[in-house]
Amino acid sequence: MVFMDLPPTMQERVVCSVEASVKYDVPANIVLSVAELENGKPGMYRSNENGSQDIGTMQFNTDYLKDLSVYGITAKDVAESGCYPYELATWRLRNHILHDKGDLWTKAANYHSRTPEYNTIYRTKLKVAARKWADWLKQHFNTKTATNK
Repeated sequence: MVFMDLPPTMQERVVCSVEASVKYDVPANIVLSVAELENGKPGMYRSNENGSQDIGTMQFNTDYLKDLSVYGITAKDVAESGCYPYELATWRLRNHILHDKGDLWTKAANYHSRTPEYNTIYRTKLKVAARKWADWLKQHFNTKTATNK
């Protein structure tokens, strides 16, 4: 079984991240790495210094919910368990990758912060995690991954 080397709590993260990566054409190792670095849980809320909050498994920032509210998407949706929060986060990652300036890793790190200092720190951690997840995915799935070049 694919999940033999993962704790049960990680199974949802892997399944949902891979599904969302396919749906939004974002490298699966990047989605998994963001999920790992954000390290959220269903129902989790973290307050930020700027007054926004990070919510749920993917720590989706409430500033992005303002634009999504016209579609009826709320903080409750992002806080729930299941794959929907991963889809929203991967949709957001795709928009960063398609529209932001910089290399792939800087764009993906914009998920966490566009502030250069924080982006650089996150970017470094993201690349390390992405390498690890790329190796794991290669052993278990046939997915699209990003390389650290």
